[in-house]
Amino acid sequence: MINKERMLQEFFELVRIKCSTKVERQVADVLKARLAELGAVVSEDNAGEKIGGNCGNIIANWQGNVSGAPAIMFSAHMDCVEPCAGVEPKLENGMITSAGNTILGADDKAGVVAILEAMRIMKEQNIPHGDIQVVFTIAEEGGLNGSKNIDKSLLKSSIGFILDSSGAPGEIIMMAPGQNKLEIVVQGKTAHAGVAPEDGVNAIIVAAKAMAELKDGRIDFETTANVGNIKGGGATNIVPEKVAIVAEARSRNLEKLAAQTQHMVETFERVAAANGAKAQITVTKAYDPFVLTEEMPVVKLSKQAIQAIGLEPVLKGTGGGSDANFFNIYGIPSVVLGVGMNKVHTTDEFIKEADLYKTGELVISIIRQSVDC
Repeated sequence: MINKERMLQEFFELVRIKCSTKVERQVADVLKARLAELGAVVSEDNAGEKIGGNCGNIIANWQGNVSGAPAIMFSAHMDCVEPCAGVEPKLENGMITSAGNTILGADDKAGVVAILEAMRIMKEQNIPHGDIQVVFTIAEEGGLNGSKNIDKSLLKSSIGFILDSSGAPGEIIMMAPGQNKLEIVVQGKTAHAGVAPEDGVNAIIVAAKAMAELKDGRIDFETTANVGNIKGGGATNIVPEKVAIVAEARSRNLEKLAAQTQHMVETFERVAAANGAKAQITVTKAYDPFVLTEEMPVVKLSKQAIQAIGLEPVLKGTGGGSDANFFNIYGIPSVVLGVGMNKVHTTDEFIKEADLYKTGELVISIIRQSVDC
């Protein structure tokens, strides 16, 4: 069904292009040209300008050649985590890896090439289809900032498929958490640690006492919390007066997210006050959760397309965010589909060659099944 050699070579080509977050210009220009060659009307928004990047989100549209089919969106992100310069992919025994000193970039070039190959097959075989939109986002890593700042007026689809999960092809992510970011500054009082320590209030110790009381890690099946960064202090002979902490709370349930966030805020405020310090806390909503049901058209179509290529659908929830969080917020019910990437964000990242091809087949299957749904 797909051209495996072509798909593999394009994957190798794209992962070799350095594409750091907010520096996606080079790969974006390649993708814009290829989408145009495939007959799409291609545009680029100004999301890059909003976040200090050199490139915007790429949006490509194909007009349908049949009536009655839903307008569908396929999306993957262009950026990669570091180190992504000088990637040298290799294929051995059915596994694609990097040379070992960089990431591979299957997150998310596996999604990108699956979409591109499916669009080629659609054109070459004149496959009947409704309106199709492809969205290649920037700055997904580190905060979903591409989809967060996308020009929503350009989004025309009724359902979406995000090719960006480490599960094997066949997995459907239909639930994901929202996230709140907490920036906490504990203000104590400085003093000479050897001469008059009793005159000081050690901000590090106060912060440690507060963190010791936090509910963190796995709170329940859909809620988590974590303290990820702490900075403060100087010389050992100075009682530190200030410490800065960055933490997060996540949940697929908004009430639980609010409750966990409030618990963390109140804990720092209470412990700080009890120890002669103050806690200044800023809470920023990163994104809202989404929870889809099996009866929704996007989930039904995903299952049908997966079964049509001989796989068994696996419905799952996740603890991580993706561009799907924002697309769902924008009113486009969207699932995240497994593409087979493994050990992402590490130099041990890999993808099975067979999963790369199967993902391309899945995108084509979704197009075919959407006409019959």
